[in-house]
Amino acid sequence: MIPIEYYLIISAFMFVCGVVGVLTRRNAIIVFMSIELMLNSANLTLVTFSSYLGNIYGQLFVFFVMAVAAAEAAVGLAIIIAIFRNKVTMNLDEINILKW
Repeated sequence: MIPIEYYLIISAFMFVCGVVGVLTRRNAIIVFMSIELMLNSANLTLVTFSSYLGNIYGQLFVFFVMAVAAAEAAVGLAIIIAIFRNKVTMNLDEINILKW
């Protein structure tokens, strides 16, 4: 049986990689993927504790998080494609479409 600490270490590493990706990268697609990585890290933690404690509530919560993440991915990619068509760039520093 694999100890719970291994899952939590992997989850923490995934979350840190996602945070570093969001803070350092300027490409909208990479930032979007980093946010998804952070969501998956939280899901791994929820499933780990759900399995460790022997209840199903964490796994149910992961189901709802995945549903929201799928909707966020669809809407987010649509927004990114629409901005790319107007600005022809994926650099977040050059996208100022919401400025006055």
